[in-house]
This record gives sequence, C-alpha cells and structure tokens, in this order.
Amino acid sequence: MLRISLVQADLSWENPEQNRAAFAERLKDLVGETDLIVLPEMFTTGFSMRAKQLAEPLEGPTLRWMQKQAEKLQAVLTGSLIIREKGYCYNRLLWVRPDGSYSWYDKKHLFTLAGEDQHYSPGKNHLFARIGEWTVLPLICYDLRFPSWSRNTNNYDLLLYVANFPSARSHAWNSLLQARAIENVCYVVGVNRIGTDGNGIPYQGDSSLYNYAGKQIYRCTDREDVFTTTLSRDELLGFRAKFPFLEDADKKSLR
Repeated sequence: MLRISLVQADLSWENPEQNRAAFAERLKDLVGETDLIVLPEMFTTGFSMRAKQLAEPLEGPTLRWMQKQAEKLQAVLTGSLIIREKGYCYNRLLWVRPDGSYSWYDKKHLFTLAGEDQHYSPGKNHLFARIGEWTVLPLICYDLRFPSWSRNTNNYDLLLYVANFPSARSHAWNSLLQARAIENVCYVVGVNRIGTDGNGIPYQGDSSLYNYAGKQIYRCTDREDVFTTTLSRDELLGFRAKFPFLEDADKKSLR
C-alpha cells in the first residue's frame, strides 16, 4: 500500500520564501500520515520565465527546506523548482527522501508557447523513483501531451505529473491524465495549482487521481486542498494479470 498526498495550492508570484512558509503550514498535519507528498510545478515561484534571476543552486534553500520537511513528515516530498547548474537553468523536479537523500528529473518538453525553451534547458533522462515496492515515474506539466515519453515499458506503478496547467486548457489536462492511466495501466496523479499568476493567467487546479482502469478517484477544482488516500499495488497487479494489455504494447516509438 502507498499513502499519497496531493497538495493543490495558490502560489505567491516569484516569492520562494513566502511559498515555502505557506507549504510548511499546509503540510504540518501530515506528520506520520502519508508516504509521498506531491507539490505543484515551480512551487516556489509560479511558472516564471525569469529563470536567471530566480534560479537556485541545487543544494540551495529550497532543497534544504524540502529535506527538513521530508525528515519531519517522514515522507518523500516532491515538486519542481528553478535550478541553476553549470550556467544552465532547469525546471527540475526534486524527489527528496526522509533521510535527506534525493534524486531529480529535469523537464524534457519545454513549453514553447510561453518561451520556456528560451530560458530553460531540457532534460534528457527519466527518473524511475522507488518508494517501498513501488516504482514511480515523475514528469512535469507539458510532458503530459507526449505519450511516448511516458510509455510504460519498465512496469512502473504510478505516473505522476506536477503542473502549472492553465484553466484555458483544462479539457486537455483532464482528458490526457485519464488517457495516460488507461494506456499505461497504472495509477496517474496530476497536481496542479490554482489562482492567477503574475502574467494574469488563471488556473483552476483540477488536481486528480486515476486508477489503472482510468477510473477517477479524486478531482479538486478552484480551491486549495490537501488530499490523502491509499493506493493498492496488489489491486494494480491483479488488474494487470487479468488484463495484460502492456504485453501487447508497441515497444518502440513509431517514426
């Protein structure tokens, strides 16, 4: 079993200190209650293109904050932020464990409509994160539109998206999350923000959880929420044994 918490929140525009303090307050009641906590994309700043001005070094204040929270809560904590490394900026998801160790994933598909590709460098590799017996594939926002990047050829159990996905494209967000669950025969979590960012773009959240058959377990719209539930890997494996769709899947991308 995996206890997972989805944290849907408004974000203070380009204000890391204020966002860290607000999330600490939202998380304080989760001590001992969960195994994995998921925060939105760029949870310290909102979806800002001022990468050079806002970027932190990898072992900067937000990583230290995440390590402190993960230890206190005794849970893995994940979400993305702006990281500067060797002169490049990345939209980087950190996967921080209670013992302080961490892994990361750099966003592969940069959102060209907002100019993200002009300010950030793309990632090249997946992160297959382990938590207990579970394998988790964490991805970021625009990655959702590209199914080949999430194709389940490694038998992961949970596909996870952190996002700043605007209200104007909520239909795509909701439809594609369900599609990813069905086609990959896995649990899918999407954690989005609410509110309006510094560019005047509104977000309605729609943070969601789908099971391996595409059944919606949770969705929250237009309000802050911390939702915790328990997922069953035995139920997932039982469904896959009964319906072995992944065995018939294409192993390579079509060209």
